[in-house]
Amino acid sequence: MCGIVGYIGGGSSGAKRIITDGLKRLEYRGYDSAGIALAADGGLIVEKSVGRIANLEKILNASSADSHAGIGHTRWATHGEPSDANAHPHTNADGSIAIVHNGIIENYIELKKWLTTEHGISFRSETDSEVAAHMIGLFYEGDLLDAVNKTVKKMRGAYAICAMAAAEPDKIVAVRKDAPLIAGIGENCNFLASDIPALLKYARMIYLIENNETVLVTRNDITIFNEAGKPVKRDVFHVTWDADAAEKGGYDHFMRKEIFEQPAGIAETLNRRLDENGEIKLDGISLTKQELDRIERIYIVACGTASHAGLVGKFAIEKFARIPAETDIASEFRYREPYIDDKTLVICISQSGETLDTLAALREAKSKGARVLSVVNVVGSSVARESDDVFYTWAGPEIAVASTKAFTTQLICMYLLALYMGRTRGILPDNEYKRVLSELGEMPDKLTKLLEDEPKIQNIAKKIYKNERIFFIGRGVDVSVALEGSLKLKEISYIHSFAIAAGELKHGTIALIDRDSLVVALASQDRLFEKLLSNIEEVKARGAYVIMLAKTGAGGMDKRADDVILIPACADDVTPILAVVPLQLLAYHVAKLRGCDIDKPKNLAKSVTVE
Repeated sequence: MCGIVGYIGGGSSGAKRIITDGLKRLEYRGYDSAGIALAADGGLIVEKSVGRIANLEKILNASSADSHAGIGHTRWATHGEPSDANAHPHTNADGSIAIVHNGIIENYIELKKWLTTEHGISFRSETDSEVAAHMIGLFYEGDLLDAVNKTVKKMRGAYAICAMAAAEPDKIVAVRKDAPLIAGIGENCNFLASDIPALLKYARMIYLIENNETVLVTRNDITIFNEAGKPVKRDVFHVTWDADAAEKGGYDHFMRKEIFEQPAGIAETLNRRLDENGEIKLDGISLTKQELDRIERIYIVACGTASHAGLVGKFAIEKFARIPAETDIASEFRYREPYIDDKTLVICISQSGETLDTLAALREAKSKGARVLSVVNVVGSSVARESDDVFYTWAGPEIAVASTKAFTTQLICMYLLALYMGRTRGILPDNEYKRVLSELGEMPDKLTKLLEDEPKIQNIAKKIYKNERIFFIGRGVDVSVALEGSLKLKEISYIHSFAIAAGELKHGTIALIDRDSLVVALASQDRLFEKLLSNIEEVKARGAYVIMLAKTGAGGMDKRADDVILIPACADDVTPILAVVPLQLLAYHVAKLRGCDIDKPKNLAKSVTVE
């Protein structure tokens, strides 16, 4: 959550524009409020505002103040409602120290009490973050780096903090613990940020700041210190993203752009893992037959959309590799004390690679001897760096909060991994291996054709967008897609939607079905098609309006469903890759008709770096 940008350069201006531009590119990380602190006139000028960055821009445009250095922040609220007072940056009592913070200071109540009772400090906000500003101010004796180090020794939690001191206008100090932070190398300037998109326009060479490291940034230097305060050498990471990939490119919303980028993302993810003979290659991942035969159980750990990809992954691994697999929600995984030993493989799935719950589960698994393989989209992210093996998706930057192309590329990774495991173990026959690989290879073209049906889905959206209660049902692997379709709808349209295995309807949920109900029925599984039709009859008998999603050529649809969405014919195994896309489009168009902020839905942020 929250986006941080820091800049320090030459001259006397530029910071205001550069930091504001970077914050705009991080607004997917939080958009409750925004603010900026500039080193100017021997002090610190702080401007901040509740609401979107556009509100902050109006304030900044009315001011002539600028600087060679500053820090900025766009907020996703954790402590205290969105307000001007709770917006960052926060300062100490005399305004000589300013900080921006991403994460949660877990012992802030204890620290706040100490600052209030022992030092008579008054607080102006409801946030946990303000304690950091006051503590740095308390410890400051002319050396900002020293004051920051003394402060973090007293703090518990997850945080990335950037700090400035009026008395040292030519430096910014930042520290990282379990929240993302990078430093960018510019020309006669340097940067700090929470994420790469903030810097794409200005810097392609970056340092990935590791956990428990502090970084001192000046115009000419970036110095990284370890937990013991010793300087460390760090290889430069070269960003290869096309800057245009992080722009809308003529689309109304990032979400729609990213839906339409899925054929290319899937093709790229496949091409990166197939050799010239069409065989799966896992460069950088060592999974020999001997190693696979030692594995007795697999846990797939993820949150939100990634957990739905994990459910499909469980299906694929058990079917093709014949290894027991279990999908777990990362936020619950370590608290249920799962049985983990050195014969356990844990697969962590995360788009950002910074999801704190997933990162905590990863660390728990490694501490108990498990091998960890991660499926992530961001090279050099925390989950990637701390895993034993990494299977990168190649979706490109995903900006919209509601994930789309990351999900379908995660599916491709899970299928490829399952096929590789089955083939390597000698469990999966060659003809079955080649059949599924061939099906996967056809996905980009089939998805491109499927996306041409957007006008039909848009028309269905016009019929249903005022509905406030929607059920998604399916059988087999369609249950995973139903869960993801329901999540997409509720994320961006704020409609109460609920997904359930169709066979479970009669065990309670059918009591909710009436003439005001809308049911989206996924019927893409040939072997379960007739059973799903029976479930449709059950909800139709109670007056529900039914939208059916099925393969082209499936019979018995027109008489049972009020609307039908067709996907290209394919094997039951791989239908999730196709079936989810119409549901993404349906959610998008419903949200658009309802006037919702599609790329930045309320209360949500793209990268979840708090528990």
